[in-house]
Amino acid sequence: MSSSPVLQVSTTKTTSSVPEKKWYEHLTLDLFLAVLHRTFLHPWVAWIVVLSLRAQVTPYTDPAFIIATAYATLLTLYYAAGIVNQRIAYGLPRQVDLGEEVVVITGGASGLGLLIAQIYGMRGFNVALLDIKEVGEIEGWDELSGVEYYRCDVGNQKEVEATARRIEKDLGTPTVLINCAAAGINGQPILSLSANAFKKTIQTNLLAAFYTIQVFLPGMLKAENGGTIVTVSSVLGQLSAAGLSDYSASKAGLSALHRTVESELRQSGDDAKVKMLLVETGQMSTPLFDRIRTPSNFFAPVLEPVQVAQEIVSTIDNGRGGVIRLPAFAALVNWYAVLPAGVQRIARYLSGIDTAVAKASVGAAPQEKSPSSSQSSSSESDMEVVEAE
Repeated sequence: MSSSPVLQVSTTKTTSSVPEKKWYEHLTLDLFLAVLHRTFLHPWVAWIVVLSLRAQVTPYTDPAFIIATAYATLLTLYYAAGIVNQRIAYGLPRQVDLGEEVVVITGGASGLGLLIAQIYGMRGFNVALLDIKEVGEIEGWDELSGVEYYRCDVGNQKEVEATARRIEKDLGTPTVLINCAAAGINGQPILSLSANAFKKTIQTNLLAAFYTIQVFLPGMLKAENGGTIVTVSSVLGQLSAAGLSDYSASKAGLSALHRTVESELRQSGDDAKVKMLLVETGQMSTPLFDRIRTPSNFFAPVLEPVQVAQEIVSTIDNGRGGVIRLPAFAALVNWYAVLPAGVQRIARYLSGIDTAVAKASVGAAPQEKSPSSSQSSSSESDMEVVEAE
């Protein structure tokens, strides 16, 4: 079993069009941390310093040698502890047969879902892409090869069950499920948000994942090499920004659903067979977030979908489960929750998280309503377009 490199694909059809960044906009917290982890915070680099001191015949009792050795030892222990923690939390990787895997992607007509479909399609995988759009509505479909399209409202349980039977007949038993479907951002305070819009967000973001897991999990448990379930959630499920009550509530529920299924698999002893991968990201450059601008590009840079897709595909190919949090600040969200309430409030004020949606609503021009890409047709005028994450 080996990790397969992610193919370079064109993302012009799957990302929103944004102005070219200025040079300083590429300087982000993630960039600095990436450089540190490959230099001063990498054990190999630390041990090279130790070896260099010995090459200069530095005495073992010299303070420089003692400090360098202690630092290298601490970094090594830290990395080793991370490996042990991964094994305890998620067990050994499952055996992945890249030639036999059948990948199902929901909400794959745009954004992250479409990009992952492109990657797997070009690598010759059996890929089933589920969305509510007609094939002719999918931008770049003519350039997509090796992917079977199934028009399906994943928020409708009967449609999911019927589509699953077609997929099994056409491609075989699905072994990888990637839930990318997400409702569009309504961006309204709770007193202005209609009950129907709220329900639709819950149906698309949360109930759809419940339906697909219930339908596809039994087949993975019976498959010889098991399977992988990927849940694309969001840090907003924990940060709960103002103006996103429906989106944040659905993502919080989605992450909780994922962890509960993970616990049930562990309890039944099936966690070695079916791996669970939770993806909690910040803002991505997809149609879903076209109107929203991140409060701080340095601390919370907008992610390109290819960054997230690469992490997801690599983890699946290696048969691992776990959690992917991008960008760097997303990994600190759990620590935010244990801060004193006053500190949390100051952090929210300084970050501008609770004003981002309001600013986007003020600056946004009225948009023409269009059929959704992951929701059933509705006559409600307040329904936003639904996209993949």
